[in-house]
Amino acid sequence: GIGGAFQCGLQISIINSPAEYIKSFIRETWLKRYGSSPNEEMITLMWSFVVSIYSIGGLLGSSSAGYLSVRFGRKKAMLFANIPALLSAALMGLSRLCGSFEMIIAGRLFSGVCGGLALSIHLMYAGECAPRKVRGLIAMTASTAIAIGKFVGFTLGLREVLGVDALWPVLMAASAPPALVQLLTLPFFPDSPRYLLIDKKDKEGCI
Repeated sequence: GIGGAFQCGLQISIINSPAEYIKSFIRETWLKRYGSSPNEEMITLMWSFVVSIYSIGGLLGSSSAGYLSVRFGRKKAMLFANIPALLSAALMGLSRLCGSFEMIIAGRLFSGVCGGLALSIHLMYAGECAPRKVRGLIAMTASTAIAIGKFVGFTLGLREVLGVDALWPVLMAASAPPALVQLLTLPFFPDSPRYLLIDKKDKEGCI
């Protein structure tokens, strides 16, 4: 779940605390580029893009989850979901250094793709791998992972942790550690028996 539904919960909650810092960054960047301060309507519009484009990414990710999980298998599809997570972390983490608020918007789009992919495939993969007696319980771990992700996001956003002006790019790049953990651990997990039997026609591997 750490690279699955956890990522979705993390990205939903993590955007709340650095709101004012990101708006100030957009204002400063705009002033440096164009020599004039943007009006409040423009700041609100840019901030709206930062927040809402996550949903567009989520739509793209969840729409492609079915194809990827059949084409490459549940495990490989879950591993692929970490690519947009790491790309998102790199873009948002380096946005201040590069003086580009567009990188935050692009990063949020990629984090949405990761969230949509990971949440959809997590449910599929966990449900298909679970023994019949505990299948419902295992499927519920997706909801638990979302809740833990939200909690971690809110905790990291506290002023005593990363919720300060100097550290908001680090906060926005928080999707990288769980993605790296999953990249290192998931290759040792088995593939879905259903995928092996139905899609790969590997009866022996399924058993």
